Amino acid sequence: MTRQHAIAEPVPSLVVSHGADFFGEDRHPLSAVRALGPYVENAVSYVDRPTVAPLVKTLEDLSDRTFPAADAAQLSEQLLKVARNRRIKPAVAGLARALADAAARAAADDEPWTWTVAAA
Repeated sequence: MTRQHAIAEPVPSLVVSHGADFFGEDRHPLSAVRALGPYVENAVSYVDRPTVAPLVKTLEDLSDRTFPAADAAQLSEQLLKVARNRRIKPAVAGLARALADAAARAAADDEPWTWTVAAA
C-alpha cells in the first residue's frame, strides 16, 4: 500500500495583484493559466477573435507584466465573457472569474494590475 504525501511539491505560479486573499494577491498555477488561452479564443465568435488576440498571446507567453487600469478593465470584460460561457468547464470558468475580478478591482481602484511569475 502506497501513501500519498500530504505536502505537495511547489509548482510555478502566477501571482496577480488585487486578488481576494488577505494580502490582496491571488496565486494560480502557470499550467492552468496557460491552458486558459484556447478557452478565451473559443468563447468569442470568429469575427471577434482579433479583439481577444492580445489576451490570448499574453496567456501563452506568461511573464512579469503590468497592465494600466484601462487595459485591466478591458481584460476583465473579456475574462468575464469566458467565465459566463456555459460550455466552459467549471474549473476553467472559476479561474477566468478570479482573474476577471482581480482585473476589475484594479480598474476600479484606478491602479495598474500586475502579474508576477513565481518560480515555486
